Amino acid sequence: MARPEVLDRIKEAEDAADDIVAEAESEREERIAEARKEADRIRENAHENAQQLKDERLEEAREEIESEREEILEAGEAERAALESRAEENRDEVVEYAVDLFREAVNVQS
Repeated sequence: MARPEVLDRIKEAEDAADDIVAEAESEREERIAEARKEADRIRENAHENAQQLKDERLEEAREEIESEREEILEAGEAERAALESRAEENRDEVVEYAVDLFREAVNVQS
């Protein structure tokens, strides 16, 4: 083989190698870009899932608080009704006692 032919073949091989390297770099950059996009999608998905879980837990806590609030209000209402009932039962005695004290005070002054 003549020297010019060898040099041409070497040049062709170098060009082919340069093309292979350029194509590999291009593929690498595309894969990196795709990996970044996938990482962004995963992050966004994780953020949405975390937000949804937070919202669900917050709603559960609100429902639990509302339930406890209702129980407290019902207990308070029952206690108020019991106190009113006892007060009503004792009212006649208290009025009679107050009238007796008044009469005693009037009698003492007379």
